[in-house]
Amino acid sequence: MIELKEGAIKNVGAPNKAATAKLYDVTEAEARTFGDERVKLAFEDEDGNAVQVALFPDEAQRVADEMVDAAEELPDDHH
Repeated sequence: MIELKEGAIKNVGAPNKAATAKLYDVTEAEARTFGDERVKLAFEDEDGNAVQVALFPDEAQRVADEMVDAAEELPDDHH
């Protein structure tokens, strides 16, 4: 469990946590460097909900390759 108090998150349970975040209808997407070693992917929808993920370069490249492959599988009117 976690507790939200005045915008701060406090761990009130066991130290092992898991979470799932899903964001649909993304209106803004961006990739940029993060620190000295990673690439940050940032996504936001029209309501201001956001998800950010920091990946090491090899992971970022794998995701980029998978995105190209997936986009090629879409019908032509989605390119």
